[in-house]
Amino acid sequence: MRTTMQNDVVPPSSQQVLQAQFLIIGEEEAGQRIDNYLLRICKGVPKSHVYRILRSGEVRVNKGRIDQMYRLAEGDVVRVPPIRIAEKSSSQQAPGAEFAVVFEDTHLLVIDKPAGVAVHGGSGVSYGVIEQLRAARPQAKFLELVHRLDRETSGLLLIAKKRSALTNLHDQMRDGVTDKRYLTAVVGDWTNKRQHVKLPLHKFTTPDGERRVVVQAGGQEAHTVFNLKRKWHDFALLEAELKTGRTHQIRVHLASSGFPILGDEKYGDFALNKQLQKATETRGALKRMFLHAYQITFTHPDTGQPLTLRAPLPAECDRFLVSLGQPIT
Repeated sequence: MRTTMQNDVVPPSSQQVLQAQFLIIGEEEAGQRIDNYLLRICKGVPKSHVYRILRSGEVRVNKGRIDQMYRLAEGDVVRVPPIRIAEKSSSQQAPGAEFAVVFEDTHLLVIDKPAGVAVHGGSGVSYGVIEQLRAARPQAKFLELVHRLDRETSGLLLIAKKRSALTNLHDQMRDGVTDKRYLTAVVGDWTNKRQHVKLPLHKFTTPDGERRVVVQAGGQEAHTVFNLKRKWHDFALLEAELKTGRTHQIRVHLASSGFPILGDEKYGDFALNKQLQKATETRGALKRMFLHAYQITFTHPDTGQPLTLRAPLPAECDRFLVSLGQPIT
């Protein structure tokens, strides 16, 4: 349990913080990176500001400077500089909600996230899956996202119920142990049964705060393998294997290769997306982005046993494929 070092020091909250905080790291907080810890406790503070105070050395651990990759240890004393946090009204409180559970035990919760729901609050979204789960499970001592899915993407989302599970799964993902697979439908004449796409990705933020990614020399290395599952004259259903986990990786790799994802409002064919929203004589309507995290394989953080989980293709995506008729491949 986190404690404070002196009577006039209080932990960060949704209220304004006007003095430096000295926080002692407990067992449940040990093992996480300092940047993730700060983002969690400094609710309402822009992400850019959190990283600025880290770079400037205003955040100290055991009186010394650290970088954003530092992993906290039990007993560490963290100095958080004075931060003004915007107060949030009670109307911003997340309503409790449960989601379709694919797997759950004492260490891990895996849900099938619906499309259109953010995984967490921020960037104009008051709350997301993790805030709703915490509100629905007030007795839960620990609930943290293991990874993220885009708001428009549906499918498997891992939530750790223990700090040890979170750290273990993060290590697996960093070391490439996990196998994440998606199903996606694209427009175009896709021909290869199996195709590797290796295009470097550069992430930036637009003036209005929107996150965007482009293929750019010098960007982060990114590798996706696409397997052709079914093909029609104008469309194809692909399985995407993530070899790296960059922001918007599948979406940008496909769009840059000339095969935009159906319904992708950020990188897709905007005219086609508008047409797809209405059914025709030859196909049904599609009113969402066709990207679904349908399978993940990893090692259970406690038992050490391999675990493969699957989430079926959502009904609206399945209906669209059926409406296309018999595939040619």
